Amino acid sequence: MAEAETRRRSRGGGGAARRAERTAVSVETAKYIQRNIPNFEILTEEALEIIETNAETVLAEIGVNFVNNPGALELWRNAGAEITGERVRIPRGLARKLCSTAPSTITQHARNPNRNVEIGGRNLVLAPVYGPPFVHDAQGGRRYATMADFEKFVKLGYMSKWLHHSGGTVCEPTDIPVNKRHLDMLLAHMTLSDKPFMGSVTEPSRAQDSVEMCEILFGKDFVQENTVMTSLININSPMTFDDVMMGALEVYAKNNQACIISPFIVGGAMAPVSVMGTLTQVLAEVLAGIAYSQLVRPGAPVIFGAFVTSIDMNSGAPTFGTPEASQITYGAGQLARRLGLPYRSAGSFTGSKLPDAQAAYETANSLNMGLLSGVNFMLHACGWLEGGLVSSFEKFVMDADQLGALHKMAQGVAIDEDSQAMGAIAEVGPGGHYLGCAHTQANFKSAFWRSEIFDFKPYETWSEEGARDTMALATERVKRQLDTYQQPPLDAGIHDALVEYVAKKKASMPDAFM
Repeated sequence: MAEAETRRRSRGGGGAARRAERTAVSVETAKYIQRNIPNFEILTEEALEIIETNAETVLAEIGVNFVNNPGALELWRNAGAEITGERVRIPRGLARKLCSTAPSTITQHARNPNRNVEIGGRNLVLAPVYGPPFVHDAQGGRRYATMADFEKFVKLGYMSKWLHHSGGTVCEPTDIPVNKRHLDMLLAHMTLSDKPFMGSVTEPSRAQDSVEMCEILFGKDFVQENTVMTSLININSPMTFDDVMMGALEVYAKNNQACIISPFIVGGAMAPVSVMGTLTQVLAEVLAGIAYSQLVRPGAPVIFGAFVTSIDMNSGAPTFGTPEASQITYGAGQLARRLGLPYRSAGSFTGSKLPDAQAAYETANSLNMGLLSGVNFMLHACGWLEGGLVSSFEKFVMDADQLGALHKMAQGVAIDEDSQAMGAIAEVGPGGHYLGCAHTQANFKSAFWRSEIFDFKPYETWSEEGARDTMALATERVKRQLDTYQQPPLDAGIHDALVEYVAKKKASMPDAFM
């Protein structure tokens, strides 16, 4: 969709909003990553064929459960599946055939067309942490999240250069009733940021609310013709599709909005302990989920998801940044590419309780794994702490800073004449130095990626400035970003219509905290 046509979707007052947008201070956001490096492919052709054959066996002979969803069972029956109670057995080849109508690349539109993202192909879109009920910062420690915390995270996401997406439930605001908080969260994403965002999946009616709010923001026709939301549909591994998540998927598929169909795998608990066994189950679950989305609406945009951790066999706690999780993530990427589907996995994973050395090691392993495995949409790219129970303000900005290193790595190695630097080598000659040569002077500003948080000063300067560790530097960055935040302009008529919609929806039902 051309930018001019995108802007025509505005309601009354759009001219003033566009003039304000042109004169407002712009927050720099890097374009989504376009890889110029190869994917790491860990599985041989033989291994891939074994997994694909075994996944078809799982679907045909063991089957999957669609619970409390007679409509889904009827769709499967009409498509040729065998139904026994709530168990669906899918003949060999049927799921794969149904999946063939899903698009290989998805354009998700933002309200600012300059922030649109392309999910699929060689691209990588980075989105923040999703789902934690707790937050953590240096001042208040660990506590239940509030709506004020949620709004701060949305602002930090908007201010983060290397983050392409505003995400969804960046933390769970527990001070708002369960049946109403999705409205406040969506309103925050729509008004405090102009990056793409995610819809609600906690109940089908909340997915419908998400669609209706997008119709106010973008225009009804635009929503039906374009993807403006991405949403996370978790499978209850092993091999169970519940009515809540499938109900949300049905709403989004019918309205042309993208869903990440994602098994929730904790190896040894929700899947076998072996890599091959887990990949077989992942593929079977994804095939069934994506095939169902295409039964609801052929051509519905979907993403092959894989959330993978292993388990500590002594404590039962999930572990992150492990070799086995990496092997599964690499392998799932190969399977997704063979299906011609966008791929979601990886993130800033850690089991640590603080943004410490454990968090840094595990997160670095997980982020680099995501880059090299060919992930197209990385949820949890920044802010994840304590196995996903906590959204950390300091870790959010630390991770968001490190996402810049992924951008640089993905560029690959330039081989043009300037990069060959033969003139510089000749100018300096034996025994010289390159600090003052013409090539260095021309390129020093962009030659090396630079962290905006880490301290590289001499010891004496670092000590005089307070001997601050990374946590202290991150705390300062959180404050600086929030202090300099400027809300992106939004048409006043659209803003008022969104506020009115939220108020009416809230007034139409009593509060519920369960």
